[in-house]
Amino acid sequence: MSFVIGKITIPNRVVAAPMAGITDRAFRDLAREMGCGLTWTEMISAQALIQGNRRTAELLEVSGEHPIAVQVFGSDPNTMVRAARLAAEAGADIVDLNMGCPTPKIVKSCEGAALMRDPERAGEIVAAVAAAVPVPVTVKMRKGWDEGYPSAVELARAVAQAGAAAVTVHGRLRSEFFGGRADWSVIGAVKQAVSIPVIGNGDVRIGPDAARMLAETRCDAVMIGRAALGNPWVFRQVRDCLETGQEPPPPTMDERVAMALRHFDLLIRYKGEARAVQEMRKHAAWYTRGLRGSARLRERLHAADTAASLRSLITGVPDLDRRVPSSERRRRYH
Repeated sequence: MSFVIGKITIPNRVVAAPMAGITDRAFRDLAREMGCGLTWTEMISAQALIQGNRRTAELLEVSGEHPIAVQVFGSDPNTMVRAARLAAEAGADIVDLNMGCPTPKIVKSCEGAALMRDPERAGEIVAAVAAAVPVPVTVKMRKGWDEGYPSAVELARAVAQAGAAAVTVHGRLRSEFFGGRADWSVIGAVKQAVSIPVIGNGDVRIGPDAARMLAETRCDAVMIGRAALGNPWVFRQVRDCLETGQEPPPPTMDERVAMALRHFDLLIRYKGEARAVQEMRKHAAWYTRGLRGSARLRERLHAADTAASLRSLITGVPDLDRRVPSSERRRRYH
């Protein structure tokens, strides 16, 4: 069930989406442990990276992670080349160029999804970066900017011709952000239009979703994003469903607590206790969503200001909702 991007073999067809503020080293470690075939860094500003911004440089700490894609964004070819070289030097197996981020502060600088309005410029960026780094260059895009602009099909053709080794297509327009239902037909159209691997993204929450996307679009792999928040098991569930036709059972409450504590320990290891406490609050809320009393628990999680207090709250979670039926747990956590 492996596939290949350039000369990089990805062990299975399940990959993790880059998510700002989420897909840090701790998250990626858990994703790989749960069977994810390829992980992405958080989106990295090319301009901030070449200027030596300390926090930005931290996002590039990928030593020892394989396979790993480093995603950068920008609109100037020279800046993107310099950033891509830094990514390759840091150990990236793949350099991914973001042409799909919909946030206003990104698109107002003609970056992210704004590049979908200008396939020619997008192709120039890909050509410059592909010629400058020794690793495969890929592009993540959306269905399009809106219905009045070129679609992912046109952009995919342009970047493939420019040297992209693969593309990821999120089946939503920029104007839709993450609302509505993803249009998988555009993923299939891109797959028919280019000869390079195509990764499908959008509304894959459980194994059968992934199997249906692969069958309907003939894409090469599926990308999972928001379904993994507080639920790293989704990578194993989707992988097993694709490979065997069977999904493992959802995690028990005790397994959720153990995973949340492991996530917290990894954050402390990589970022120190103060930052770990701040960042773990949101993850703990995701790990415990759907529980009886979870609203009150979230309030207490957000007020926790020490590792001990946060760890105590997480450890006490089973007492809130130990006997949720498995069918209900599956519905809540998917």
